Amino acid sequence: MAEFRLPKNSRLKPGKTWPKPEGATKTTEFRVYRWNPDDGENPHVDTYHIDREHCGPMILDGLHYIKNEIDPTLTFRRSCREGICGSCSMNINGANTLACTKGMDEVGEDVIKIYPLPHMPVIKDLVPDLSTFYQQVNLIEPYLKTDTALPDKEWQQTPEDREKLDGLYECILCACCTTSCPSYWWNGDKYLGPAALLQAYRWMIDSRDEGLGERLDNLEDPFRLYRCHTIMNCANVCPKGLNPAAAIVEIRKLMAERNV
Repeated sequence: MAEFRLPKNSRLKPGKTWPKPEGATKTTEFRVYRWNPDDGENPHVDTYHIDREHCGPMILDGLHYIKNEIDPTLTFRRSCREGICGSCSMNINGANTLACTKGMDEVGEDVIKIYPLPHMPVIKDLVPDLSTFYQQVNLIEPYLKTDTALPDKEWQQTPEDREKLDGLYECILCACCTTSCPSYWWNGDKYLGPAALLQAYRWMIDSRDEGLGERLDNLEDPFRLYRCHTIMNCANVCPKGLNPAAAIVEIRKLMAERNV
């Protein structure tokens, strides 16, 4: 499958080109999307040159180099640097991924182009507004729902039932999958998207959960669940190697079995 590419935007003009670091013998060119809502200017792309001998190997290291050594006004999210928190998700050379786990040499191109996650409102530079995304995750109630009395110590689960959660619980809510989904681009206000639905299925098949009926009722809607067309961009870009499309198919099976 061809990787997802941002559409060309003729109005996105080149911005400032910063000079190469003095004395640098090995550099990598970064072209970074810039937009400041407070300066009244249109979005543009600034060009920077990373001194590889004084910078770590990851894309996030390059962004830190820019902010610390070249342009302190650059704005982006980051936290754990270990591919756990999902904070540094962005679009790198046309594919959504995590800047902290993507190496500069992995990109495979001479120029590294960095944009915020696509089809989301931008707060500033590489920082998208994920408010709607988190509201949709909250809507599927991502927590254990039970009717029976609380156990004395903990809810027990067999190793076999625990294995059913593999490939689901690892989701870090980075939004890479959701923002690469064309169905979400056009119906983002109604369709919950790959990440939220994967989270929904994770709780549906948890042997300790007793809210399956309520969870299915919550998704019984023409848009919340059924806008997925298995384009598979979600599985293609997931930095954790998960398959949200497969989870959506399984939810549809549960819905069909209930409605028989």
